[in-house]
Amino acid sequence: MHKVALARETDWEGFRRATRALVLARVPPEAIAWSVGDRPTDALEADAGGGFSVPRGLVALAETALLAREPERFALLYRLIWRAEAGERRLLDRRDDGDVVLARLLAQAVRRDAHRMAGFLRFREAAQPEGPHYIAWYEPAHFIVEPVALALARARGEDRFSILTPDGSAEWDGANLRVGPGADPAETADDAALEHYWRQHVALPSGSAWRTVPLDGALPQLIQETLGGTEGAPAPPMRAPRHLPLGPVRLGARHRVSAGPDSALGRAAREAEGCRRCDLWGPATQTVFGEGPAGARIMFVGEQPGDQEDLAGRPFVGPAGQLLDRALEEAGIDRRTVYVTNAVKHFKFVPRGRRRIHQTPEAPEIVACKVWLDLERSAVNPDLVVLLGATAARAVLGRPVTIGRERGGRLALPDGRAGLVTVHPSFLLRVPDEAGKAREYRAFVADLTTAARIAAEIDQGH
Repeated sequence: MHKVALARETDWEGFRRATRALVLARVPPEAIAWSVGDRPTDALEADAGGGFSVPRGLVALAETALLAREPERFALLYRLIWRAEAGERRLLDRRDDGDVVLARLLAQAVRRDAHRMAGFLRFREAAQPEGPHYIAWYEPAHFIVEPVALALARARGEDRFSILTPDGSAEWDGANLRVGPGADPAETADDAALEHYWRQHVALPSGSAWRTVPLDGALPQLIQETLGGTEGAPAPPMRAPRHLPLGPVRLGARHRVSAGPDSALGRAAREAEGCRRCDLWGPATQTVFGEGPAGARIMFVGEQPGDQEDLAGRPFVGPAGQLLDRALEEAGIDRRTVYVTNAVKHFKFVPRGRRRIHQTPEAPEIVACKVWLDLERSAVNPDLVVLLGATAARAVLGRPVTIGRERGGRLALPDGRAGLVTVHPSFLLRVPDEAGKAREYRAFVADLTTAARIAAEIDQGH
């Protein structure tokens, strides 16, 4: 068994050198044990000389998928390169190949996590003698701090910033980008603690643990995608923090499609990515499919993805989603155990300057997207479907619905399942006065508590 240890989780150059040496030495995938950070016990440290070629698309796929938080990714990527070098030159064209599907899913998860991180970072300003410095804390699902920091460094110019994550930290001083060790979440729990930790450990990084990253370095495609397209796109603004620490739940606790790629949900999600049943796909960034466990007892159906969901590729991650998370917690429902989706899978909006203003989907768009919602409901087979707002209710019930008249009680859906109608959480964000907000939020939590009770009763056979 050949044991290969890489210097760090994102050691693309080390992986590439080891892969070249191993392939040229004709070492098969099953004879290699990959690890990170341990002292190698194998002799294949020196480059074997010579070379070989693999399709450029496979190199790009491997470079991105290597950033996924998946322990078996090194073995998977080596296996793909081994097969390509052995003669499977059109390997990436095989949609039914398990290795290809998994690598694409990993790369897709990395890209979406990078979009989310670049869009959701919240910076606080720290005073420095040479001028303001912006600091942010984030917990990414994957190992993406370096490419996201590279993207922001290119975009922000002279704006100096630091990003701290549990996996690694990055600091841009206006001319150089340095990356180094991660930060302990326990020591960065609030604004004051975050700034103290930054001044102690990041503001003046030193030692071999820190390294400078060339701005023309790794992952140019991912870096461009992180900023949303062309070099002329406006740079993401430096935003003030809302709550710290801020970041998504780890992949595995909540991920886009919990079922495997060959499951009914996995196949439906892949098919939906190319949906052209209505015109909404054109302006939107991507299809936003549902997420959650395939056997969830409760399914939540909203209207459509919003601006942040469109960028992140995941449902209910923006302000309305964060409010839903809080209400679910108060109602005693773990979001990791439910399936969340939308009646319409593309963001409908009208551009207004640099902003994208939400527009309500029309009946033809709801009907066009119903095939995907029906597939999700069939695959998940929930005991209870919670309809968040009038669009979701119309999509499932097949008729116009007055929320005030039908909310909060158990009703029978056309397919025989139980349903419950309530408001969409975005409604709560639009309530103008604080007293009204508090009142409507309590009513929303009460509806979710009723949903939990109904699901429990169905589970017990009542």
